[in-house]
Amino acid sequence: MPRTAIFNWRSGDTRVILVGPAWRSIPGILHHNHLSKRGLFVTFQVGDKVIYPNHGLGVVERIEDKTILGTTCGFYHLRIVANDTTVLVPLTNADSVGLRRAIGDEEVERLFGELGNGKIDNHQHWKGRFKDNSDKMRSGSIYEVADVLKSLTFLSRSKSLSFREKRMLDRAKFLIVSEISEVVREPSTTIESRVERALERCFSAKARASARAKTAKATAAARLAPKRQAVRAS
Repeated sequence: MPRTAIFNWRSGDTRVILVGPAWRSIPGILHHNHLSKRGLFVTFQVGDKVIYPNHGLGVVERIEDKTILGTTCGFYHLRIVANDTTVLVPLTNADSVGLRRAIGDEEVERLFGELGNGKIDNHQHWKGRFKDNSDKMRSGSIYEVADVLKSLTFLSRSKSLSFREKRMLDRAKFLIVSEISEVVREPSTTIESRVERALERCFSAKARASARAKTAKATAAARLAPKRQAVRAS
């Protein structure tokens, strides 16, 4: 996701975000279908439930053309469910900012599988870890957010997180729980319990894998010991 914001304007509870210079190069009024950076047409309709990275679930309430700084383009009016604010995203930037549809029922099961698979990214260096996790949070992918949730929850069990990482952990859990809750139409408390159980499975699987690795290493060392002694004796 591009880091340079051309324009970021707020009035009341409405926020306009234009990311990157691409929108300026498209003359006139943009249509509601546009070509994404991956060569695919990204389209949303009024009433669609979409995910806005780092903010969570939003609803497309309107699609209209607006003129800002002398340039006319089409905008999605998104109402962010969590705080009831409105975010305006240019149609041509929807892909750049990571706007996507909410996951489906099948993806919910896949997500719980990912949460409990025992695979955890571990960066020992704080700076590298924070940068990687920040990039994942901005990606728009719920699976990347799940990686952040797993790694920071796991880390929090062995050391105190910094304020920024604690806030990121809370945000990651909120984003996952709120999206799943909306998709399966179950209370967030129920989903949070399922997420926590999946994380417990993940950490248990990782502990078993670590124990097996240690046992295998010790066994290999024991097998090599007589050979080393024989070499020394000779």
